[in-house]
Amino acid sequence: MHDDLVDHLTRSTPLQRGEALRVVQDVLAYFDETTEEFVRRRHRELQGQGLLNAAIFEQISADLGYRAVAPPELTLRQLRRIIYG
Repeated sequence: MHDDLVDHLTRSTPLQRGEALRVVQDVLAYFDETTEEFVRRRHRELQGQGLLNAAIFEQISADLGYRAVAPPELTLRQLRRIIYG
């Protein structure tokens, strides 16, 4: 799986092949997250940092624009529905 990328990482970093493969798999899994999974995970993380929902939803909205394939812009109501159903 993605041997060319793993080969590139082993040539350009001090990573061994197994480590490079694990990095590639972790990155792919991160970007394989659905929008809903991402929103829920980020909400939990930001809540854990003590942020209030107003700040959390603003941060999540900003974060979504940096995803590999940015989803359509979500309203605060849509974000709340993802979190609370």
